[in-house]
This record gives sequence, C-alpha cells and structure tokens, in this order.
Amino acid sequence: MPGTILSHTHRPAPKAGAPRLALIHSLALDRSVWDGVVQRLEGEVEILTFDCRGHGQSPKPKGPYTASLFARDLSELFDQIGWDNAAVAGCSMGGNVAQAFAAEYPQRVTALGLIDTTAWYGADAPGKFKERAETARATGMRGMIDFQLTRWFSDDFRAKHPDVLKRTFDIFVANDLDCYAASCELLGAADTRRALASFTMPVAVVVGEEDYATPVAMAKHLHAAIPQSTLTIIPGARHLTPIEFPDRIAAELRGLFARA
Repeated sequence: MPGTILSHTHRPAPKAGAPRLALIHSLALDRSVWDGVVQRLEGEVEILTFDCRGHGQSPKPKGPYTASLFARDLSELFDQIGWDNAAVAGCSMGGNVAQAFAAEYPQRVTALGLIDTTAWYGADAPGKFKERAETARATGMRGMIDFQLTRWFSDDFRAKHPDVLKRTFDIFVANDLDCYAASCELLGAADTRRALASFTMPVAVVVGEEDYATPVAMAKHLHAAIPQSTLTIIPGARHLTPIEFPDRIAAELRGLFARA
C-alpha cells in the first residue's frame, strides 16, 4: 500500500543550515520513544519523528510489512515535508528500517544512527518472531508486557520511573494485533548484511551492555561490517536506550552530525 500518510511531528530548523534528523521507533511503540532525545536536541537540529505504519496514530493497513516498505514510507514522508536528505537514526526495529533506507536511498542519508539493533536476527528469527506474534494473539499484548519491560529497561530504571513504565505499557497494549504480527514478520525477515559494506556515510552503532534483544555481539558485527562506523556500548543499559539514556543518545547523535 504505497502512499500511506504517516502521523508525524516536524520540528522546523532552529536556524539556517542546521542538521536534519529523522528518528525511527522500535517495534510496538511509537515516536514518543524519542521524546527525551528530542528535548535535548531541540534548538540545535531540525527533527522529524513519526509513527511507522501499523503503529501509534498512523494508518494500520493490512500486511505484509517489510523493512523496504517502511523505508519507502520514510522516503515519501521526506518528500511531503520537502527534505532531500537527513541524518537517520533508528532504535531496534527502527534500526532495521534505517538500514533498509540507507541501502535503498543512500543519497538521502547524510549519516546513520543504528541504536539497539542488528542487521540480521539469525536463521531461526522467522520462527521466533512468528511465535511471538502467536503468543500476542493467544494472550493479548498485556500477557507479554512484563517480559518486555525487563528487556527494555534496567532494574534500577524500572524501580525509579513507574511513570515511564506506565506510559510505555499503555502504548504497547494498545497495538493492533494484526499489525503487530505483520511487524514481527518484518523483523523475522530483516537481513541487510550484504548492504553494510556499501554504507559510505558516517555511522554510529550504539548498544546497551545488557541488551538481550539485540546483544553486543550483533552491534559488533555491524561495526565490523560498516567502514565509517563507531561503536558505543552503554554500561548498565538494556534495549531501549533512547528512553533510559537520552543524554547519551543525544550526545552520540551530536557526534554523528559533526562527522557528517
């Protein structure tokens, strides 16, 4: 379904010549994943956040979904707001979409942030993500939330920030089950390994030290395969570093702008 109009927020440039940054969220959440990072960069950068198709306030068309389809959605969104190119950063699923976007629209990417993500989830990924979708259908999204929260955030963060947990919980359980299943299928099929060596733009690879969803080994593979990449491992962090460590992620993105 081409031409899907995504729900988005475009924060215009604070000054002429400011960097442009598009931010892509993770599976089953929405653009609010980036709120803390946006607060720290606002006034420095022209920022686009949006809800991927099937997520948040964007339309929820029937699947199948692919990273390539989501990348095309972003290219069309760039056209809508008049952007030729920008730095693009994605977290988890958003990182898979960012890689697909860089592979298919390299002229539109000035720099790339790959956060808590991977190029490939492994040979058993299609089966594992299908099982996750089936669990969601059987138990509802509420039946999965406790497991997700422990993967997303450190024990200390969960104890100190019940408000963030509640907000993330509400977004997760509101997911459309068909769209969630289609997005799981997207991740099971994601594989950009062959494209990584072609990325000539500056790339920042960032991962939490305790990320069990996309472990440090996956980030190291990205770093080894991408010529112009840096690797940052955040101590004590798990899978959603833009929410738990917005200062660190904002700093990494500033460094990426400087390299671009």
